[in-house]
Amino acid sequence: MLASIAPFQFRGRFLTALALRIDSDEDMDAFYAHLDVQLKKTPQFYDDAPIVLDLANALGTAKTNRLSPLLANLRRRNLRVFGVHSSDSVPADVLQELGLIEVPAGKNAPLPEDKLGRRQSRAERLNSKNKVHHASVRSGQTVVSEHGDLTVIGSVASGAELIASGSIHVYGPLRGRAMAGVQGDESAKIFCQVLDAELVAIAGLYQTSETLEAAARLGCVHIYLEEEKLRMEII
Repeated sequence: MLASIAPFQFRGRFLTALALRIDSDEDMDAFYAHLDVQLKKTPQFYDDAPIVLDLANALGTAKTNRLSPLLANLRRRNLRVFGVHSSDSVPADVLQELGLIEVPAGKNAPLPEDKLGRRQSRAERLNSKNKVHHASVRSGQTVVSEHGDLTVIGSVASGAELIASGSIHVYGPLRGRAMAGVQGDESAKIFCQVLDAELVAIAGLYQTSETLEAAARLGCVHIYLEEEKLRMEII
């Protein structure tokens, strides 16, 4: 008897999405006005980007009669919303009707520290799979390190993208996008010999080329997260 071959396969895929956290649901006109200003700064970054809504600070927006027009307005701006954080306030049938899924938070609150937890954390770090890319990264190319740090020995062109669950090291000019700690690791860092990036991000907090600190531009830079803000220092 011949073995049959299934005409499909289920495979895991690594997906980077932007989280849009709405901090107030009282004045949506002001929200859209501020959003439009941000979208005009770097439209190429947001166009057709997968978006997750975080409604933890705007539970009133989770009501069906407010969520539906919000989605319509965001999608009209080419923001592809596919999921919702804090969706326990949105009934499952409503999520299905709106074409949304429930997305768990990217990181959990810290657990009480104990010896077992420390041993497990160390074991996870030792088992992490760092990645070294021995070439320049061209425009349109994406290099991903799903389970550890990413090191690029070469330049990163404008339009290129680096994604890592850990830290990112670039031994050359960084002109594209670099996103470190994409699974919520706030201790992740970004190092580069020349900072001229379109975007840098750590654990979801980002700065675009328009907001990079002038003193840090074109220098050898260390970028890290402190008190929910990106800090940059010349090294």
